[in-house]
Amino acid sequence: MAIFRFAASLLVPAALALAAEPSRAQTTLRGSPASVDRMYQQARSHDLTFYRTATGVRGAARDGDLVRMSGNADYRLAGVSHPYALSITRTFVQRLARQYRQTCREQLVITSAMRPTSLRLANSVDRSVHPTGMAIDIRRPTNSRCLTFLRATLLRLEREGVLEATEERRPPHFHVAVYPGPYRRYIGAEEAPAEQRSASRPPAPRRDTYRVRQGDSLWEIARRHNTTVDRLRVANDMRTNRIVAGQVLIIPAR
Repeated sequence: MAIFRFAASLLVPAALALAAEPSRAQTTLRGSPASVDRMYQQARSHDLTFYRTATGVRGAARDGDLVRMSGNADYRLAGVSHPYALSITRTFVQRLARQYRQTCREQLVITSAMRPTSLRLANSVDRSVHPTGMAIDIRRPTNSRCLTFLRATLLRLEREGVLEATEERRPPHFHVAVYPGPYRRYIGAEEAPAEQRSASRPPAPRRDTYRVRQGDSLWEIARRHNTTVDRLRVANDMRTNRIVAGQVLIIPAR
């Protein structure tokens, strides 16, 4: 199984710019069957393993397919029975937590990470992606400034099509599933070395995206954008042709 690694950078100004739209963030971050399907299809398209037992989780950690989340000055774990995740998910937590602490002067609190299928909770869905290590739960902060920051940041990244976030009420928390391929590319573009972004170099091609509609197929999308299915799969780090309505695809430059 592939181990995804990347460096993440979350921008506080961009997040706070959305502070005037809290109701919009709440609406967008509501869960739905379509949201569950998008997360599940991302897990399947990345060929992620759904771990069944605690023994399987520990074995994957020994093999390097999962990494341990231990907490640091910026975030802590609370009640997490299996503190493991994909490498990309842990990095997301570390970067988000650093920005969160800079903004709020308090630690981000993770309440769930890897959860094998044998430990399914009563309020979990059939297609939960927690058993893959791509998802984590974040405690909902009581401080209004911190809550606004967290909602705005997750909303911005969800709009980019690089993760799926849901604000849950019972108990109050945010469920976040990080999309490995799309998020790694998104962050890589943000953190390109300064010399690569020099004005003396040709500008990077504009990144076009397409949000999948009901009834779309990968072949139809490729034809519509004058590209091929193979190029779409490579650009989006997809291992199958599975797509789901609402999914955001990167369209490769012609």
